[in-house]
Formats: sequence, structure tokens, C-alpha cells
Amino acid sequence: MENILIIGGGAGGLELATQLGHKYGRKNKAKITLVDRNRTHIWKPLLHEVATGSLDTSTDGVVYHAHAAKHYYNFQLGEFCQLDTEAKTVTLAPSFDSEGEQVLPERQLSYDKLVLAIGSVSNDFGTPGVAEHCYFLDSHQQAERFHHGLLNNFIRINQKDESEELHIAIVGGGATGVELSAELYHVADLLKSYGMPNMTANQLKISLIEAGPRILPALPDRISFSARKELVRLGVEVKESVRVASASKEGFITADDELIQADMMIWAAGVKAPDFVSRLGVFETNRNNQIIVEPSLQAKGHSDIWVIGDCCACEQADGSWVPPRAQSAHQMAEQVKENLARLLKGEQPKPYIYKDHGSLVNLSRYSTVGSLMGNLTSNSMFIEGRIARAVYISLYRMHQVAIHGWPKAMMVIVAEKLGKVVRPKMKLH
Repeated sequence: MENILIIGGGAGGLELATQLGHKYGRKNKAKITLVDRNRTHIWKPLLHEVATGSLDTSTDGVVYHAHAAKHYYNFQLGEFCQLDTEAKTVTLAPSFDSEGEQVLPERQLSYDKLVLAIGSVSNDFGTPGVAEHCYFLDSHQQAERFHHGLLNNFIRINQKDESEELHIAIVGGGATGVELSAELYHVADLLKSYGMPNMTANQLKISLIEAGPRILPALPDRISFSARKELVRLGVEVKESVRVASASKEGFITADDELIQADMMIWAAGVKAPDFVSRLGVFETNRNNQIIVEPSLQAKGHSDIWVIGDCCACEQADGSWVPPRAQSAHQMAEQVKENLARLLKGEQPKPYIYKDHGSLVNLSRYSTVGSLMGNLTSNSMFIEGRIARAVYISLYRMHQVAIHGWPKAMMVIVAEKLGKVVRPKMKLH
């Protein structure tokens, strides 16, 4: 029986484990195992909503153990730390509880086929003070940590007079920074309904700092302009062409030696694969630690190892590189599923071709802007407003369908709608 091991339960890894579980695990044609260091899955594009409290991980998360039992794969809790390609084994580090007691020992898992879907982390580019003073949004634990700090600041300001302000500085004008800025204004407006009448959006002062000439640099100009206009209308101070040189307790210091004061600082200025990937000494990697792959998504020099998602460096025929997006991870998972099936039949794997279906940026309840079918129209089909919002929501619904199947996904969506009737509009703990 073929032993297929998947490391990383993000969008691509979880979707692949689900699909392979139904295709092979259900009929005992292969053993499918998913490994992740977390117990629950949260769709990464929604982490900014976890950070603001708009999304509650306790009700909206997918518990791996329970999901595995329903979808015919095995789940192992653990953190990937070593790889022996000759023995075909993966080592998982020991895990400990909050008291320092060991919960799980170091373990080794064998594989016939290995899929690495270990995602990405924030890239601080070695900027002094960032690691010590900034919040990151790489995982739901980090998002929860920011949420707790945000609530404490809201409570503090609510006890004072209306002249008190909360200054939040966000470095990185990509989708995460832009969406987080808008979501913060939304939740600040909700607080007066939940026992904090003295805390309003007017007391929130947000600085969005982008080193490039415009926010959303990877997206078309029209999307960037529309998003910027909406953020400025909300009250966000958009600082473009501003490079941060360091961070301190008081705020960010720019390359021009200007201090941007902040009570809370968030770093969302780029991503890279985890540093340990390059330290493994196994793969050819780029400067962002991403593993360079063949067109088939097999790691260079390792035909039995596949790489998908943000940790994958895949060059296309035109010389461009596949961007680290959720749609890329979804497409890669589908391609690896097909290629594994082809290999089991004795056929050659097919190359992966990235299809750009466009980009959408959700500015909370205020607006949604983006473009559709980018590979067909060169990103010229601009949409905004309610239509764009509906399409944005549908992307998450498609992910839910991929990991639950249509019937269960529909029940999950209905349960979410019913839950919103009795739950507060934001998490208050």
C-alpha cells in the first residue's frame, strides 16, 4: 500500500489530504497522513478577521482529528524538523504543554510519496526591532495574540475621555495590511453596542506604511487606487514610498529618521518560507527559502517529493513565478492529486500551469474591489461593491466545499448563518 505523507494543513495541504482520502484512503488503496503543528485549520486569508475578532476560531475552525476521521485520512500533531531522503523518513519534534511537560516525543514517519505544504511566515528582512516589538499574522495563534492586545487597548481607552486615541501602525500595503486596516474600523464601530460607549472609530488612528510607490503593488493600478480612496475616506493615513528602518517601543523609525508613533505595531510586509527549509540542506531554494520545483511540482532532484503552496517556487514558461496566493495553493493541490494518480497508473506527471482568476480585496463592510479572470482579460475586468463582495465570499465557500464536500459544506454554511443570530458580531474574549 502506497504511503503518502502531507506536511502542512493549510489551504492546499488540507484540500489535498481530503481529496486523496476519498480517492485512495476510503478504499485502502493508499495510506494518507496529514501532519500539522496546530490542532485546527483556519483559512489563512481570514486571519485578519481573527485578529480583529470578526471571526471566532473556536466556532469557525476545522479540527484536524475530527475532519480526518470523516474523510479517510490520518492526522498527526507535530512540527516537522528533519528530513532523511535516503531512508524516506520525516522527523517530528517533541511537543510540550504550557507547563513544559512533554505531550508527544520525537517521532519518525516514513513515506513513499511526500508532499510539503508548509506555507509561509512573515519576512521582516532583518529590520532591527521588528521581531521584538511587532505583531505578525502568520498563524491563528498570532492573530489571537493581537486580538487580546487590541481588546485590552479598547477597554483602556473606553475608561478615559473621548480625546484618548489608539494609534495602530501597519507595515505592508499588500492585501493583509489593507484588509486589516478596514476591518479595524469596522470592529471599533461595533464596540458601543457591547458595553464600550466611549470607544468609537473616531478614536482609532491607523497608519498604513508601504515602501513602494503604491499600496497593493502586485495588483492593477485601478484596484490600488480604488482601495486607497476608500481607506482614506475611512480615516487611514496611507504612507507610500516610506521605508521602515527599525522599530522601537514608541513606533516605527523610517529611513528618513521620522518616528511614526504607535501603541500597536503590525508587520505584514512580505512572506517567505520558514527558515528551517533552507537549513535542511536538502533542497535548492531561492532567497525567500522557497523550494524550487520542476514544472510537475516535484522538488528538483527529488522525484518522490512534491511541493505546493507558499513554500513552492514554481517558474512558468514565460519566466514568471507563481505568486503565493490561496488560489495557487488550491490549483497546486489539484495538480498534485492528478499527478499522483498518473504515477500510480504508470504514466508521466503533467506540468502545472498557473491560472490567474483575478484578485479581490475586501475592505470589511465598506467595500470590496478587484478583478476577475486575470488570465483571460489581463486583469481588465474590474469589479467592486456588492458583486465583488459576493465573489469574495464565494472563494471561501469554494474552499469549504473542497474540504467538506457539497452537502456538508452547505450544512456548515447554514450553521454559520444560524450562529450569527445568537453570537455577538465580534469576539469579545
